[in-house]
Amino acid sequence: MSKPEFVYVTYIATTPEKLWEALTSNEFAKRYWFGTELHSDWRVGSPFALVTDGITTDVGQILESDPPRRLSYTFQHVLKDEFRNEQPTKVVFAIEQHGNSVKLTLTHERFEGAGRLLDAVSNGWPAILSGLKSLLETGTALAIPRSALGKGG
Repeated sequence: MSKPEFVYVTYIATTPEKLWEALTSNEFAKRYWFGTELHSDWRVGSPFALVTDGITTDVGQILESDPPRRLSYTFQHVLKDEFRNEQPTKVVFAIEQHGNSVKLTLTHERFEGAGRLLDAVSNGWPAILSGLKSLLETGTALAIPRSALGKGG
């Protein structure tokens, strides 16, 4: 039996380097991730945190950092009681050049019976990555309401 996972693939008119910067730059991320800040130095073994309105919502550890090709980290929601006690999951960004665009594959996995969290990220990631794509391609992030992130956002 396969374990549940969330996979999202999109093509973005950008370069791998610009996409890497967008995924790891705190200032850039705030523009497409509903004001959320990314806290990490992006070195393997370093801590990772998402901070929204001054409150840490998610934490993890950098597992892989291969700019501008691959980034992965553990992910654990720490704010809401319904998700706080679930085991950490794993997020992987794979970046591949495809002609004049870049293929971004996000895989969020290791949901050990964490159905509620899987439902939440299944709503959140498409909104976040759509904003990222729009921002990179047009200079403006989509005006998607924060509620699109689902219960985990």
